[in-house]
Parts: sequence; C-alpha cells; structure tokens
Amino acid sequence: MWAVRALSGALQGHLAPRLQDNDTVTSRELTGFLPLAESDPTQPFRRKASDWAWRLIFGAIGWPWLLRSLHGGSKADKRALMHALGLAPDSLPHLGSWKADTGFLRHIVMQIAQRRPAVAVELGAGASTLVAAKAMALHGGGHLISFDQHGGFVDATRQWVADNGLHVDIRHAPLDAQVEGWPGRWYNVSDLPERIDLIIIDGPPWSVHPLVRGAADSLFRRLSPGGVILLDDAARPGERLVARRWRKRWPDIDFRLMHDGTKGTLLGVKRAIGVPPAPSNDNRAAGRHALRAAGLAALIAVGWIARGALGEFPVAAQAADTRFIDAAVASHRTTLLRQTMRSQGENTVLDSAEISRSTGLRLPVLPLGWEVRDVQLYPTGGTSAVAVSLRTSRGEPVTLLTSRAETPAEGTPLVTKRENENIAYWEEGDQALALTGRVSAARALELAALLAKG
Repeated sequence: MWAVRALSGALQGHLAPRLQDNDTVTSRELTGFLPLAESDPTQPFRRKASDWAWRLIFGAIGWPWLLRSLHGGSKADKRALMHALGLAPDSLPHLGSWKADTGFLRHIVMQIAQRRPAVAVELGAGASTLVAAKAMALHGGGHLISFDQHGGFVDATRQWVADNGLHVDIRHAPLDAQVEGWPGRWYNVSDLPERIDLIIIDGPPWSVHPLVRGAADSLFRRLSPGGVILLDDAARPGERLVARRWRKRWPDIDFRLMHDGTKGTLLGVKRAIGVPPAPSNDNRAAGRHALRAAGLAALIAVGWIARGALGEFPVAAQAADTRFIDAAVASHRTTLLRQTMRSQGENTVLDSAEISRSTGLRLPVLPLGWEVRDVQLYPTGGTSAVAVSLRTSRGEPVTLLTSRAETPAEGTPLVTKRENENIAYWEEGDQALALTGRVSAARALELAALLAKG
C-alpha cells in the first residue's frame, strides 16, 4: 500500500512546473510522473477517461520499475561516458526518473560511432540531446533534429547545448497531434527530411498514455537501410507492448531488447531490403488491442510480483537464438585468417580500461601464461563486440568474444559445437562471453571456467 500511496502522491503533484525560467539544465530537480498541461479541454471526455484508466492501471502495475528507474546509473559509468566524449564530468544533470540513464546514453554514443548518421531525429530532449550532439560532432558531424513538447525547456536545452560548444536543431513540438492506430497525443512535427539514419525515442512520458511512444513508428518509413531506432524505457510494460506490435508491423526492422542500464533499451535495425509494413488497426481493432494489451500487462505484473524482483520484467532465455554463437565462431575464424595475411596488422595491446570506457564491455582477467595475439572491435547484432585472439599456456589458439546478448547460459559456462570448433559460452551481468577454438568440449569448458573465475 505504501507504494500505491507514493504513486498517488506523485500523480497529484503532476502540475508542478518541469523547468522554471531561472533553472539550469544541469541542476534540474526530479519531477513528478505526469507532464505539464495534462488537462486538455478539447479532448472528448471518453478519450480522457480511457487515458486516465490506462495510466492508473499501468501505474499500479509498474511502480516497482518506476522506483528502480530513479537510479540513472553509477557515478563511475557517468564519468566514463563523459570522459569518452571529452565533456566535463558535471556536464550532465542527475540521471534517472524521466531523464535517460547511462545505459541508454551509451547506446546512443555507440550507434553514432559505428554508423556515423547523416541525419538523426530525437523525440524528447534532455541529457540525450547533449550526448548525441557531442557524439555526432566527434563522428562525422551529422545533423541532429530534436523535438520536445515544452517551449521553455526547448529554449533552455538549446542554450545549454550551445554553452558546450555544440549546435542542435531543437524544435518546440506541442503534444496536439494524433497518429492513427495509437492512443494518446503525439508530437506535432513538421519539415522532416525524407531519410533518417537514427531515431532516438525518449518521449513523450508514459503518463500521456502507456503506449504513446508507439506512435513513433510514423517516422519508420523514413528510416534508411541500415538505420537504427533506439527506444528508452524499453523494460516498462507499456513499451514491451509497443515493441511487440512494432515487430509484427515492421518485419524489415530487427528489434532487440538490450538489458543494460536500469530502464532497458530497444534497439531496432532496418534491413537493406525493405518489406512493407502491415496496415494500421481500425478503431474496432484498436479497442480489441487495448483489451488484449491490458490482459497481457496484468499477466506480466503477476509474473513479476511472483518473482519478487524490483528490476526489469523477466524474459525467457532465447534458447533458439544462435546469433551470438554464430558471431563467436565467425570472429574466431576471422582472427585466424587475419594472422595469415601480411596486409592485416595485428593489435596485441589489450587495454581493458579503454575498452570499458568506450563500449561499456568488461573483459575478464586473463590467466597466467596466456598470450594476446590480436584485439579487434567486432560488429554483431546491431551493437559492438570485442574479439580477443589468444594463445593459452599450452599454445592453443582460441578467441574470446564478448558482447551484450542473450544466451541460454547464465554464470556457469555451457558448450556447443560448430563443425570443428567448440564454443564455451556464459553470461556475466548484461554481457555474454564465448571462448571458441579447435579444442575438445571438456577443454573448452575448462578454459572458460578459468576466465569466468577471473
């Protein structure tokens, strides 16, 4: 009951201004869960009543996630991110609550560094605006267009970004538009480019409607082949329902939930060959979808409460997903091939601290007597992986691959085989690790256990 009372108090205080005229972006206070000017007399009463019902249901379901989201990441992670971007350690405000966490910001930096987007569109300005602007300035200098519903906040963010020597095309976009097939009110956006390489979705807040961010798919037709979608707060029940529908409607976009950070990030990558989207729901189908969604949300809540956790919603291990194993085998064969080619220089310097700062990936301590032969960044699953070519103390050539991925394994290594290679794989926190080599299954497990201990 205490949590319900706390949520009720937060809802009652939603009219408190999000940003005063004399506030600075780096010293913002935590805000309530609802946005400004929530009451709209132009909305039909039935729609307003329906939206409020959704808010109350999802507020009751999602209070453990809302409490956990107040933590925006460790100070060390925040310092590492600022160091990698060349920004002052105090450049960002306190993260968490309605602001992006370090996990989501790190994904923005990694995708910009990998893909060097010419055009990026951001929905919901804030900490992510500064991070994206700085990352784009460092990697290709593309054009960032950012939208937010609060005019005063837009002006303050524009000045804050300029104070850091950067420029963003940040625009005021009131929440007075409606997107067919999606509930709630959406940004009134205009003058968008025909092709967008990166879409960053961090708004509107869930209190407009738990499924409101689904309307971002009105921009997906403009996404270029290989373009990326990043959705913040992807572990919430509303965003999980949105992702479920996106996967069905946009079969040419591969969506994947990344579990790092306190809120979760949905990563979508558009394949080069387009597939037309499924049609939008009509009004009656939208009503049926709402009933199904409410039922599914209730089931999620029951499973979550039964598990007794305050973290992200539990997800079954994807035993049939072999992408990480396939990437491990491919990285091993590639590193061995590189070592036979004169034109391919090898990098034998393993700087674990730099890798952690730049990618957020942590490498295990190598056992005594192991030799580093090559270290490479390796693209996999729409994100970065690190491949380390090694020789064990017995002279066995093996490759260690680590990335953010889901596997059937947990902390104890499992083993599988691909042709002549055995792959031992395991998970540590939000990372998956795999050790690949032409060794026996028992030996692969033995070597993996040495790394897992480290």
